[in-house]
Amino acid sequence: MACLAAALTLGQTGHALDRVAFQVAGASDDLEDALRAASGLLALENEEDQPDQVLAAARAEYGRLVGALYAQGHYSAVVSVLLDGREAAAIAPLDAPQRVARIEVRVDPGPQFRFGQTAIAPLAPETELPDGFAPGEPAQSGLVRQAVTAGVDGWRAQGHAKARVTGQNVVADHPNRTLSAAVGLDPGPRLRFGPVDVTGQQRTRENRVRKIAGLPQGEVYDPAEVARAEDRLRRTGTFASVTITEDEGITRPDLLGTTITVVEEKPRNLSFGAEVSSLEGLDLTAAFTHRNLLGGAERLRLEGSVTNIGASDNGMDYGLELTIDRPATLTPDTTARFSSEIGHLDEPDFRADLARLGIGFTHVFSDSLTGRADLAYSIIDGTEFSDDRSFSTDFRFRSLSLPVGLTWDRRNDTNDATRGYFIEAEVKPFLGFGTTGSGLRATADLRGYRGFGADDRFVVAARIQAGIVTGAGLLETPRDDLFYSGGGGTVRGQPFQSLGVNVLRGPISYQIGGNHFLGSSLELRARVSGNIGVVGFVDAGRVDVGSFFDPAGDWHAGAGIGVRYATGFGPIRLDVAGPVGGNTGKGVQIYVGLGQAF
Repeated sequence: MACLAAALTLGQTGHALDRVAFQVAGASDDLEDALRAASGLLALENEEDQPDQVLAAARAEYGRLVGALYAQGHYSAVVSVLLDGREAAAIAPLDAPQRVARIEVRVDPGPQFRFGQTAIAPLAPETELPDGFAPGEPAQSGLVRQAVTAGVDGWRAQGHAKARVTGQNVVADHPNRTLSAAVGLDPGPRLRFGPVDVTGQQRTRENRVRKIAGLPQGEVYDPAEVARAEDRLRRTGTFASVTITEDEGITRPDLLGTTITVVEEKPRNLSFGAEVSSLEGLDLTAAFTHRNLLGGAERLRLEGSVTNIGASDNGMDYGLELTIDRPATLTPDTTARFSSEIGHLDEPDFRADLARLGIGFTHVFSDSLTGRADLAYSIIDGTEFSDDRSFSTDFRFRSLSLPVGLTWDRRNDTNDATRGYFIEAEVKPFLGFGTTGSGLRATADLRGYRGFGADDRFVVAARIQAGIVTGAGLLETPRDDLFYSGGGGTVRGQPFQSLGVNVLRGPISYQIGGNHFLGSSLELRARVSGNIGVVGFVDAGRVDVGSFFDPAGDWHAGAGIGVRYATGFGPIRLDVAGPVGGNTGKGVQIYVGLGQAF
């Protein structure tokens, strides 16, 4: 027998409750925990409640506890709820006591029942019923509901949208402590998608809502297609709410109409972001978004950034990018994109102005797999400097590129993953003009997460990055396509882009990026208490020329600790790191941002 006692608030107008006693006779720990979680009276602890509210909660307690008992297979339980010794079920609502000094909840769960006969018929081919729904297994009421749902869903997945339960016979045999369940199903006719109505839209054209949803009219009904249609509409960002409902009736001969109901978001949005580190300085971003530019759920995004404000080794970078996305172009899962960008880069080894213009497409293959392809033309004009800035030379790169990428995201949380993995890869062939070489640039980013302990209190996170440029010579490659290491995105504890390769031009030596890159990161994350977490990490990176691990290449590493504060939109991150390998280190680095480092 278990007993819980707690003092509750006293008051003249509230109930003068000295304690609540919750007693469960001969129950397992799991059953007792389930009953306590279901109890509404225990939720009153330390609350100021009126006597009529206590009585209402006490009268509802029977149903709450019986439901929890049925869920665990106990069908002969006895539940008693006493208010100062009176059974709550016998107290009329208008006869609520003026005060309640003591509440007692007594539960005798009785024996656990097991399934006798279990039958659901007819079943659609390949329907899988819950494993526990079988003779001899604990007769949990939830398994009966799951089995019935599986039976109906099995027929719906075969196009029988109006499948329903036609009869059920659920009998508890108390002497034998068994529960028998026999359920009959009516599949109904096999249906096809019919007319599609749209309601709720204000600024979005009705035909575009249908186009984006992509319900395949005339094809066999499939609930998975309905779910995909809702996802497509939500992905546009134009709609705050999306629901698709089926018509009650059938349009002859076999068509099932649907209604798409949407609630539109506010069309315009303005956002700001900031990130700071000790050597890289302050990064500021601002973005303006129009979610429904031309009435077809097109999204315009104008984003500006000023980065490396106050950086110790380089000047400020700034840029402005305009992107217009149009969903449901070519296919319902394909988004067309137009983008343009201008910017200025002030790096330790070069200073440049750039401009890009591109068109492309993004295709969603599944919830976790996305592909993209672009055609872009870019110009970069700039000046390279020697290490001591005593020598400089101008450069100009012009190229037409075709980047093609895939993103496979199986993380359980994109902002703070505890399980799963993330893979992003891109191959970008480019055609150079003038002094610009032609070749191919390829990158890969692999991340994995594994949680341990209760509620994934501890998480091991690992990351590997790799990149290569081939075909074009080092000095013929656009400078922003070369690879550097150091900073928050590669090796924390090392200055931003501090590792590259040294090249000679006459007697002058200066640094540029390499055409081979490898990077790795390992973190151990632990949740200390509440919203507070700590992180220990180590990062390493290597930049080479010509091949991986070339004698002319070099590496460096950093390590440190961090603190995380969980919020509803991702953790706030503070990392402190220092160099542990290589010769580019310059003391302790501090990084502050939103979200995990990777």
